[in-house]
Amino acid sequence: MLISNKTVAQLLVECLENEGVEYVFGLPGEENIRIVDALSGSSIRFILVRSEQGAAFMAEVYGRLTGKAGVCAATLGPGAINLLLGVADGHLNSAPLVAISAQAGINRLHKESHQSLDLVSIFKPATKWADMLLTPASTTELIRKAFKQSQSERPGAVYLAIPEDIEAALAPANARPLEVNVVHDDAPSPSQIARASALLKASHNPVILAGHGAVRNQASEALVRFAEKLHIPVATTFMGKGVISDQHPNSLGVVGFMVRDYQNYAFEHSDVIITVGYDLLEFSPTRINPKADKEIIHIHRIPAEVDAHYPISVGIEGHIPSALDALGAAVSQKYGIPAQDFAPRRLRETEIDKSKRNDSFPVKPQRIVADIRAAMEPDDIVLADTGAVKMWMARLYPTYKPNTCLISNGLASMAFAIPGALAAKLVFPQRKVLAVVGDGAFMMSSQEIETAMREKIPFVILIWEDGAYGLIKWKMELELGRSSHMSFTNPDFVKYAESFGAQGYRITAADQLLPVLQEALASNTVSVITCAVDYSENTKLTTALADLAEDESK
Repeated sequence: MLISNKTVAQLLVECLENEGVEYVFGLPGEENIRIVDALSGSSIRFILVRSEQGAAFMAEVYGRLTGKAGVCAATLGPGAINLLLGVADGHLNSAPLVAISAQAGINRLHKESHQSLDLVSIFKPATKWADMLLTPASTTELIRKAFKQSQSERPGAVYLAIPEDIEAALAPANARPLEVNVVHDDAPSPSQIARASALLKASHNPVILAGHGAVRNQASEALVRFAEKLHIPVATTFMGKGVISDQHPNSLGVVGFMVRDYQNYAFEHSDVIITVGYDLLEFSPTRINPKADKEIIHIHRIPAEVDAHYPISVGIEGHIPSALDALGAAVSQKYGIPAQDFAPRRLRETEIDKSKRNDSFPVKPQRIVADIRAAMEPDDIVLADTGAVKMWMARLYPTYKPNTCLISNGLASMAFAIPGALAAKLVFPQRKVLAVVGDGAFMMSSQEIETAMREKIPFVILIWEDGAYGLIKWKMELELGRSSHMSFTNPDFVKYAESFGAQGYRITAADQLLPVLQEALASNTVSVITCAVDYSENTKLTTALADLAEDESK
């Protein structure tokens, strides 16, 4: 075999270029310096981060917004393990992501050795596929396989370890990146369409649940056509927000809250549930089909997961928009009343409208959500971090287009929103980007403000400040009647932001929030806004919803 003067590190970067990679988010170490050096001479922009966890979250959001695998990189041992949280988050959120880390040299893998762990075994449970590059000649095949695995439905995270001695080795002279091939969907089966149409024709009160798979498979327009033609109301999961506009008369809003919410009414009174791109890990089917007595039509590119509360009557597997169009063409009857006339939708709209007029301080979460919506254009992107903030944003933030309100509800990790906002701004530099975080999540990822300032990537961070882990406190009070070990203290967030060179704002009255948001979003830098939030509304909400359920049962 002829040997070139090109290293495996240089060949690997050529393969990344061949895959269309624009960015690698990472933190270098001694064992991957050759890959970092090779990136410097390539078309790929290396984004040096302040934590490997942040790099993985950036790669996740890049993949989620583009459909192309985001790439993150780290060194071996502790660097690789620090990637794991964001990699797992991307995997359970069905975001295409390729994680690459260094590994100890093959010459010492057989024995106890400095910083050497079985990284492939560590990453396997949290990814679709994990492997290690063992020979220079397999570089092109493994990189192509990594991207193909990551980007194929259901997309997710993959991991590749690069031993330090392989990285430095010379590549075969004839080694070239492999041609990129794309897996195309099959058309929906006519027999499946016929069975589903027969079921629908016998139905009296169907309802649609659209999930993240409908978003990532660009099924929004087909979903709206289908719902309009048959007059069927549509609810979405948290991660499906925007696949049908909340302004559309058929939109019911979201399901996913921790107790029975307004939208659950529609499922309780349905006889057929049509799921469109719904992945069970987004939201348990026990919450939409608690008695396991509904007929379910499953429309997705992949077979349904097995679950006692998700018994499939008909599964339509294939191209989701084509499946919706074919099923819509096969059924001519119209069902029920427009969603805009449903009691659940009216109750949600009343809650949103009422919140706009509340001037109390600390600010009610409903008012914060309303002001965020007023400050953002329909195409702008908001990322809601995990915590009580996620529940309020998911329930009440009107969303008009897919991928404009990003929520992690697979792994549901805290701390994804700030690094994710940085990646979102890279993907869509012309849009405003806002990371909405609790003070707990902020302190887990705020170091990436320095990354954004250094790389000149402007976005806004809005902190809901309550000095506690608000969601867990809410859950404890709901289930145990009390809470403990939830409170902490915070630094001065304004001074903290300014120490990075960012802008800092403190809200001291409810009527300040909207103009400050508008000013910060219009600026060309990173801005941090801290706003005290009144989370006494948490228990008031769950109490009100429980009272509503009790009234309906009488």
